[in-house]
Amino acid sequence: MGPFDYPGVGATRDPALLPPAGYRLLRVRTRIGSGEGLVAAAGQAVLDWRMHRAVGVRIEASAPVAAPGVRVTVGLGFGPLLLRAPCEVVWSVREDDRVGFAYGTLTGHPECGEEAFVVERDTDGTVRLSVTAFSRPALWYTRAAGPAVRLLQRAYAGRCGTVLRELTGQFDGK
Repeated sequence: MGPFDYPGVGATRDPALLPPAGYRLLRVRTRIGSGEGLVAAAGQAVLDWRMHRAVGVRIEASAPVAAPGVRVTVGLGFGPLLLRAPCEVVWSVREDDRVGFAYGTLTGHPECGEEAFVVERDTDGTVRLSVTAFSRPALWYTRAAGPAVRLLQRAYAGRCGTVLRELTGQFDGK
């Protein structure tokens, strides 16, 4: 695995480790719905990149399903404005009440850090997408963009939850 360009590889798995010194923390939880099979269905859409693609990003992955060691390049924009963000999956989980993965940034990514996308069932049966990330700017243009990058990251995390709700047929969010 690697070479990762940040400390604390795998830290998104344990909230007590977050964030590493010098990194900003992002946590966004979105209600997907409830019901039998929803964790599995939503989790599969996360693991097989459907959620990301439905959000509108390009995904080039070395495997059809997220698993440790899988390389992925996320593409934002189009044509000469296409921003390429290389990552590698650092951990994944497939449990009855929890499915998802985290990827870490590689050299050339506009940010340094890690981001996890996990579908979880709460004790009351509510299914949520949790997006947890720690990051800091890696390139001049993300440093120059300052707070705008954090706003975009938060909006992207929220959009992931909305799209996942739609992909699983939970249109009303209940």
